[in-house]
Amino acid sequence: MVNLELYRVFYTVAKCGSLTRAADELFISQPAVSQAIKQLEGQLGATLFNRTHRGMELSDRGGKQIFGIVEKALAELDEAENKLKEINTTATGTIRISASDTIFSYVLIDKIARYHEMYPQVRLSLINCITTDTLELLKNGKCDIAFLNLPVDDKDFTLSSTVMPLQDTFVANQSYQTLSESVQPLRSMHDYPLLMLDANTVTRKAIINFSHSIGVHLHPEVECGSLELMVRLAQSGVGIACVPREYVRRELEEGSLIEIKTDPQLPARGVGIAFPKNVAPSFAVREFFKLFNEEGENAPVSK
Repeated sequence: MVNLELYRVFYTVAKCGSLTRAADELFISQPAVSQAIKQLEGQLGATLFNRTHRGMELSDRGGKQIFGIVEKALAELDEAENKLKEINTTATGTIRISASDTIFSYVLIDKIARYHEMYPQVRLSLINCITTDTLELLKNGKCDIAFLNLPVDDKDFTLSSTVMPLQDTFVANQSYQTLSESVQPLRSMHDYPLLMLDANTVTRKAIINFSHSIGVHLHPEVECGSLELMVRLAQSGVGIACVPREYVRRELEEGSLIEIKTDPQLPARGVGIAFPKNVAPSFAVREFFKLFNEEGENAPVSK
C-alpha cells in the first residue's frame, strides 16, 4: 500500500505545475518533493510527470490516468476529516440521555432546559429507565451519557463524577409525629409498615445490603415502582417511606412529611454520570457534561 502522503505530494505538484511551488505549499523542501515523486513512480511502476522547461506536466500514460481518482480520494478524505473536526468542535446531532424518571425530575430537568436553550439545534433523546437497565444501554452503546443511582458495582462503563449526593432517610405524615421526636433504632423500622422501591432498583439493593450487614432486616409492606407514588402514599398515611432526603425537601419544609431519624442512619449515596467505555464523547455530549461541572474537569476525552 502506497503511503497516502506520496499521493498528496503528487496531487500538489500536478496542481502547481512546479516542484518549487509545490514545496512552498506543502512546507517541505524541493528535494523532498522530488524524492517523493520518484518514490511514488517507483512504487507504481509508471512515469507520472514529464519534466519540461515549463515545469511538471502530467504524463499521458501515468499521471493523467490517476489524477482524477487521486483528486477525488483526497477530497473525500478531507471531507471525512472535516466531519470529525465538526463533531469535535460543534454541538450538532442527537444526544441520547438515559436516567430514571426520578433523576430526570429532580436532577436533570433544569439542565436539559438550559442546554436546549444553549443548543436548540441538538436533538435530545431522553431514555427513561431504572439504573440496571441504563447499565445495559451503556454496555451496548445505546446511550451517550447516563445518570446512575450509586453505588454500582460494574466496571464496564466510564464513571466520571458524582453530580448529586443522596442521603436515604425515613419519612411519613404527621400521624407518625412521635417517632420524629427522637432518634429511632434502625431495627425498629421493621415494626412499622414500610414503603420501599422495587427490589430490582439500585436504591432498594443499597438499603437492604446495608441493613443486612448490621443484622437488620427491613421488609416493605408496599413496594412501589416510582418515588412519586411512594411519597404520595406516605403523605396519605399508608406507611413510612424510605427515600432520599434531597428528593423530599419541599414536602419536609411544607410539613406534609416529617423525617424519622435512625441510628445508625442509612449510608450516603449519590447520582453519578457515566459514559460508554472506550468511546470518545462528541462535543455536544461534552457540552452537556459541562453543565454539571462548569470547569470541565474530569470530562472524558478521546485517547
